[in-house]
Amino acid sequence: MYLGNPSVLLLLIVSFVTPGKLCMLRPVINLLEEEYFSVCCPTSGQEKEYTVNWYRENEGKWMSIQEDGRIDLNGTYLQFWPAVLNDTGKYSCCLSNETHISCFNRSLKVLQRNKESCFNPNHIETGIPRKTGQSHTLNCNHIHHPANVVSITWYKNCSRILDKTEEELVIFELKPGDVGKYTCVKSLTHAGKSYNITRTTELILQDPQENTGLSLIGPEHTVLKTAIGKSEILNCTAFLPNNSFESHWELYWLYNGTFVDKCQDTNEGDSPCEMDRKKEEEKYVLIQLWLKSVKEENIHSSYDCILSGHKTARHSFILQKETNPDLSVHVFTTGIIMAILFSFITVFMAILCAVFRVDLVLLYRDITAKDDTLGDGKLYDAFVSYLKDSTPIYGEERKFALQVLPKILEEHFGYKLCIFERDVSPGGAVVDDVQSFIDRSRRLIIILSKNYISDQVMFELETGLHKALVERKIKVILVEYMPISDFEFLPKSLELLSSHQVVKWKEEKSLPLNSRFWKKLRYAMPAKPPLKNSPALFQHPRKEGELLVHSVSYPSCPC
Repeated sequence: MYLGNPSVLLLLIVSFVTPGKLCMLRPVINLLEEEYFSVCCPTSGQEKEYTVNWYRENEGKWMSIQEDGRIDLNGTYLQFWPAVLNDTGKYSCCLSNETHISCFNRSLKVLQRNKESCFNPNHIETGIPRKTGQSHTLNCNHIHHPANVVSITWYKNCSRILDKTEEELVIFELKPGDVGKYTCVKSLTHAGKSYNITRTTELILQDPQENTGLSLIGPEHTVLKTAIGKSEILNCTAFLPNNSFESHWELYWLYNGTFVDKCQDTNEGDSPCEMDRKKEEEKYVLIQLWLKSVKEENIHSSYDCILSGHKTARHSFILQKETNPDLSVHVFTTGIIMAILFSFITVFMAILCAVFRVDLVLLYRDITAKDDTLGDGKLYDAFVSYLKDSTPIYGEERKFALQVLPKILEEHFGYKLCIFERDVSPGGAVVDDVQSFIDRSRRLIIILSKNYISDQVMFELETGLHKALVERKIKVILVEYMPISDFEFLPKSLELLSSHQVVKWKEEKSLPLNSRFWKKLRYAMPAKPPLKNSPALFQHPRKEGELLVHSVSYPSCPC
């Protein structure tokens, strides 16, 4: 058999027969690290009359080998339990008696394990090629060992063969599918520890064309799908056996019955031409026909590869236009994944924008310092309408309208509000004043609660809704200060307001400046840059981050 590198035959130099054993000398012995290994010293069966000594070369000097916990000297055998990388080197065994001494040298090369495979490529034995249909037997490593065999496991191309646990693996009828690398792992126990002996043999089959004459490889007719303007290369391979009796042969291309020239820089246009020939293992010759750019006249034309010798062989190639080229599996899969990914991202971004639309708009206004109040001729950013006469002077709606709302919108966000009770001097015509101030305002803020039933505020509400929905001169912001159970008294036109124009007050949850209430209110108000030096927020005595409202004085706005 071939040992070591597949291209090198490791010859046996000396062999001596000992009782039941064959001791072989090889120039270089390859072994695997962390495995048991035994190397023998050849004798003629008279080893009892000789003294056996083992030596190892160290820096040009031969040093005697002594036993330790890992290396044993067992008669004519030098045993490693196990071998390690540092054991690589030159070894010598000497047989001596009173009149004669004989020494035998060999080199050991310990190979590192391949962690990604069951074998090392340099530890593969390549057997003599076998013929299809023959039987063949593969053997485990018969290296000498004094230990008990625990198990034997066979692998083919590193996949375990479940029903094979014997020293020999017999294949009764070789088939092309039997080609591969067979690994036998023999497990031993010694001194309470487990060790392996591994042998990998590559099984190859003899080329069925080994004894045939000149021939072309492949089908006689080949149809190639292509496209106009595409570059194509046609391959033709000829088999030329070494033992062929034919000394003269020719291999060439014909295009529509005409010889094809070799490719040169001076080739005119895009005519087909023969590229350089390539030889493989001195048995095969490959010639290629190059079409630089496929044209209409090349479609359905005949391209023939001719091998001429004792017999003539022909392979024909026909080009056909590919009408609807299919996408490759890789491109199709990648496209599907990208489409799903982009769809997911689009849906996610849409949901994100819907949920955080208010925050995104406010962020955009702050970054760009957008101002919608310039040049519109309005005096106020909002006219505040709230309950005035139907509750005590210190009612909740009144406190919210006169203290909380202006405290935040005016002092922090820079808006200018017009509150009738606070800013309008008494004595004027209420109807005229309300209409005048609403006309001068950009928004109408209606603070709606269960007590919102007075005549004056109902007039403000109806006036504002008429200007918003009919005249379209102002936008309405409806603040639901308290839950309302009866809407019968309210104008039906309130139902026409969009959800973005309705803001609900939720008592203490709405007090912090970054609450959802103030964000939605700012979103409904005209865009306006916030004050650069806005006053700091007071801290709520019960919950950190909430606003503590104090009474403040308000300057009267010009009317």
